[in-house]
Amino acid sequence: MGERPGQGRRLLVPRPRHKNGNRSDDLLDALVAAHGEALMSFAFRITGDRHLAEDIVQETLMRAWRHPEALDGTNGSPRGWLFTVARRLAVDGWRRDSRRRSIEHDQADLARADTGLPQHLDRVVDDWMVSAALDSLSPEHREALVQTIWLDRSVKDAAEVIGIPPGTLKSRTYYALRAVRLSLEEMGYFS
Repeated sequence: MGERPGQGRRLLVPRPRHKNGNRSDDLLDALVAAHGEALMSFAFRITGDRHLAEDIVQETLMRAWRHPEALDGTNGSPRGWLFTVARRLAVDGWRRDSRRRSIEHDQADLARADTGLPQHLDRVVDDWMVSAALDSLSPEHREALVQTIWLDRSVKDAAEVIGIPPGTLKSRTYYALRAVRLSLEEMGYFS
C-alpha cells in the first residue's frame, strides 16, 4: 500500500512562543517523540487523508502546548487526552464540511427549482424506469396490465377483449405487477 502515515516523515510543528516569551521547544519535542507517530496514524485512520491528518495532529499538539496542565496525568493519560482532542477535531471538521455541502446542495436545489427542472427531470426518469420495467414483461403480461390498469377495464371485460378466462387474466396481472416491481427494485426505484 505504500508509505504509512508518519513513516519516514518528520512531523512539522511550528514552535510557538510561550506567554513568558521563551520558546517552548522541549514540550513539543517531547510530545512529538512520545505520541507523534501514534497520533498521526490515528488521525489518518479517522480521516483517510494525509494532509487533513497532519492538520489535526498539528492542532492537537498546539492545544496540548496551550494547555500543559491537561498532560500532567491527573485527568488520565496524556495520550488519551491527545487522542480525544484529535477525534473531536476530526468530528468537528466532518460536521463543518457536511454543513457546507448541505448548504451548497440546498442552493443548487433552489437554483434548479426556479427553472422547474427537477420536477420535469423526475417525471422523465420515472417514465423511463416504468417503461423499461414494462418492456421486460412478456407480451401477455404487458397486455394484461394495459387492459386492467391503463384502460381501467374490469377483469371480465379485459378477459373478453384478450380472449382468455378471467382467472387467467387475474394470474397474469398478479405476476406482471410482481415482475414490474422486481424490475423497478433492481433499478433502484424504491431505494
